[in-house]
Amino acid sequence: MFIGIVGGIDRQAGKLIELGEAAGHDVRCHNGHVQGGASVGELRTLVERSDRIVIVTDVNSHNAVKLARRMARSAQRPATMVRRLGASQFATMLKGWNAGDRGQGSMGGVVGRG
Repeated sequence: MFIGIVGGIDRQAGKLIELGEAAGHDVRCHNGHVQGGASVGELRTLVERSDRIVIVTDVNSHNAVKLARRMARSAQRPATMVRRLGASQFATMLKGWNAGDRGQGSMGGVVGRG
């Protein structure tokens, strides 16, 4: 599965990618900065390529969160909103997805309207 992560702390990206690869997934991260057309285009590409999106809200601009949610909804991609995303939480999410859970274990599901 191709998983896109939007926002979060840049130094976590390497660990999250390693966890995803160890579980058999391809993980890509976008830092959530959406100033300028290139950054918005990169975000759109990530969302459209992804089978699932994780949107981190705590270390992300309000505009980036809204834009990522809108893009996920438009591309009909399941998106999970989390306040923060660390290695242990991501590992739990991966286990749930590998077991066929549509949400993130007991923590959520698809982004709705809003």
